[in-house]
Amino acid sequence: MIKIGCFALVNPFSTLEPQFEAIRAMGFDYADLTDSHDGAILGNEFGFTAAASLDAHPGRVRGMVERNQLTLTAVCAHANLLDPTGPDTYGTQQIIKAIRLARDLGVKQVITTEGDPKTPFGESLSHEERIFSVVEKLYWPVQWAAELGIDLLLEPHGILTDSVDATAELLERLGHPETVGLNLDTGNLWLGGGDNFAYIERFADRIKHVHWKDLDAEWEPKRGQMFGCGMGLIPLGEGVIGLPEIAAELKKIGFEGPTTLEVFGEEAVKASAESLRIWFA
Repeated sequence: MIKIGCFALVNPFSTLEPQFEAIRAMGFDYADLTDSHDGAILGNEFGFTAAASLDAHPGRVRGMVERNQLTLTAVCAHANLLDPTGPDTYGTQQIIKAIRLARDLGVKQVITTEGDPKTPFGESLSHEERIFSVVEKLYWPVQWAAELGIDLLLEPHGILTDSVDATAELLERLGHPETVGLNLDTGNLWLGGGDNFAYIERFADRIKHVHWKDLDAEWEPKRGQMFGCGMGLIPLGEGVIGLPEIAAELKKIGFEGPTTLEVFGEEAVKASAESLRIWFA
């Protein structure tokens, strides 16, 4: 049976431990560590940001998780890998810190992606330059993940990772198939113009985690124009992505989790979890 967890971002304007408390109160056993940063952040000090410092003592996060009787299945380290390296750009150094944090927390998976470029430099890259930029920035994170026994997973969340062919090219260039895998995000892949079924067929043995979200018909005009969105606002199965059929394909290849709900609102979260349990029964 798959493991069903939640993003640790279920309540807005709240610090990290109340997120874990809310996840436990909804009856879940698993969670992703969703947001992280270098050093200190004002929002943590004054109670309105649910982020973990990559430089904090790992016991602080571990204590929150244990107090709420949860198990972390992944540390998210979504990055900007297409813009030039900069002091305020989440990239190679932060991904390596996330890998070390995962090791210290006993978590097997770190999830990253290339993200959208935000500079004219990044926006003007050719396909070959994009591939090079991502592979170069992930070279040392892959080495660290291999050394520490962590799965480094790429998620559909950009112009490369939303393409089956470009994802295959990235996997080939990065090597280390025992370390580098994939996190299927059903909503992101659909929104970016990708095909969940083609993705599952081509990468069956590399998919190690699934982020679940559904989107309604209002998103269809944005398909192929937008790469990734944070949370779905409707229960799984009520949108246009075809999640029951996608779940059936994952079940057919023997996928057993872990997975994470990217769904906002307590009732939608609970309904989504129940649908997943039925689809994977």
